[in-house]
Amino acid sequence: MRSISMRSATSLALAATLAVASVGITTAQDEPIEVAYLSASSANTWLAASRAEMERIAAENNIVITEFDAQFQPGNQTTQLLDAIAADRYDGMIVAAVDGASLIPDLETAAEQGIKIVGLNQVIGDDLGTADPQTPALSASVMEPPIQRGERLADLTLRACEGLEQCDVVYIYGIPGIPLDVAVRQGFDDVTAGSNINIVAEGEGGYLGPDLGLAQMQDILTSTPDFDVVLGPDQGMQGAEIALTDAGVLGDVRVIGFGGGAAALEAVADGRWWGVLNGTPATEGRLAMEALIAALNGEDLGGIDPALQAIDDGLVTAENVDKFTPEWEG
Repeated sequence: MRSISMRSATSLALAATLAVASVGITTAQDEPIEVAYLSASSANTWLAASRAEMERIAAENNIVITEFDAQFQPGNQTTQLLDAIAADRYDGMIVAAVDGASLIPDLETAAEQGIKIVGLNQVIGDDLGTADPQTPALSASVMEPPIQRGERLADLTLRACEGLEQCDVVYIYGIPGIPLDVAVRQGFDDVTAGSNINIVAEGEGGYLGPDLGLAQMQDILTSTPDFDVVLGPDQGMQGAEIALTDAGVLGDVRVIGFGGGAAALEAVADGRWWGVLNGTPATEGRLAMEALIAALNGEDLGGIDPALQAIDDGLVTAENVDKFTPEWEG
């Protein structure tokens, strides 16, 4: 582990990745290079946007991607990782982990066999506050640390709650208990401790569409009808918006999403949502594939946090929404 700061390390790695891309990366192989992509969920539209950019870069560099769909199940992903290692056909792997820490022993086995590995979007390790690789098995890690995502989400929520003596908030997780959501909530709580924010209810919105968020919001409106703000992943907030509209309180409750998909940015521009924490899944996918190609060419790029380059720190409101272009549908 290098001794320079995380922000310096990720900035240097990002600059190095962009430099590799700018001169034209190449694998110089006659036969296609095979890469395994271990996806947390093939149905997740964020990861689909990452996959599209990975495919674009792969096609330019004689790389063939085989995707493994864990369906957000850690056990599935462990089995798929072992299958990919046993196949003895992959030169590289890109891993969007469900439970990254649990994968480390098997990833280290893969690395010992000469497979180059890049982490995508999720932490692979126990420290949820850094983008830096936490195992020598990883040549690079492309992600916004989830604790920092929670801190930024908290900053946005504090803005929405300005002027209120007490701001009653409904907090909607994506999937409660997975490392991502635990860390996002930790960052959120760290920033809002001692503030006017008061969590009055919690729910689960999922990462696959509006249905779960709709059902959860309907239940919450029955048990806890009075609150000022609801926040959660874009997909869940699309469902929450439907429930709030049906209840006639959408204008009274401020909706905050995180993800920054096309639907969310449109909702902010239209005034239906108060704000959204922007994300860049296509950029993540591009940087991950470029980092893997760099690794195949003998260069490890370390931690890469695309959020360090975000406009206005990625905090989107009606005042600046016109600065943002969505990288996924939401």
